[in-house]
Amino acid sequence: MDRTAENPAAQAGIDTPVPKHASECPVEEWLAFLGHRWNALTLWPLQTGPKPHGELVGRLAGIRPKVLTERLDGLEQRGLVSRELLASFPRGVLYTLSARGRSLVLVLDRLEMWAKPG
Repeated sequence: MDRTAENPAAQAGIDTPVPKHASECPVEEWLAFLGHRWNALTLWPLQTGPKPHGELVGRLAGIRPKVLTERLDGLEQRGLVSRELLASFPRGVLYTLSARGRSLVLVLDRLEMWAKPG
């Protein structure tokens, strides 16, 4: 008998849950990363197109420029954001959501809808 017919997770290519340490779970690891202050919030302004660092600072009330730089570096390392050096004076950097970042924002949008009361 085909077990995937009974198991929607298997049909979707999702691992069947088995006991494991949280450090071995990719979902836990991503939730920890996204739950770190500013990581998820930094993605939202980039949905409307590329933004320079200074504009992102202005759109994220309360973030310090150094913290934003650190968060953008982490997002870039995970392939969620791309960084383009501008050949202008003064030199600048433009940040853009990658395809992976855009797909994550869709997931975060669904999570936001789920989290709303009602």
